[in-house]
Amino acid sequence: QVQLVESGGGLVQAGGSLRLSCAASGIIFVFNTMGWYRQVPGKQRELVATITGGGTTNYADSVKGRFKISRDSAQKTLYLQMNSLKTEDTAVYYCNIFSRNSDWGQGTQVTVSS
Repeated sequence: QVQLVESGGGLVQAGGSLRLSCAASGIIFVFNTMGWYRQVPGKQRELVATITGGGTTNYADSVKGRFKISRDSAQKTLYLQMNSLKTEDTAVYYCNIFSRNSDWGQGTQVTVSS
């Protein structure tokens, strides 16, 4: 019974920041690698960042140095801090267990304007 609810998206100017949240039910973080993904119309879903059960993080080259993935195990919440946003970061952002292609949430829209 995995449930994922993303929030925190919105409209922001280039160079600004947003923090996305993912409320994850039915997942024990220390037993799973979690990921943030994003998707734009006409393109495949793209993996943005991951965090392992042990806390090791990895990032796509396009966001390295600008985004940070973290988690709060007590609150069962995954976060994505996004800084220095660019127009090409515009997408719907999703969270999920890494490499799992089912039970996607609705995502949260991030729109970066110039």
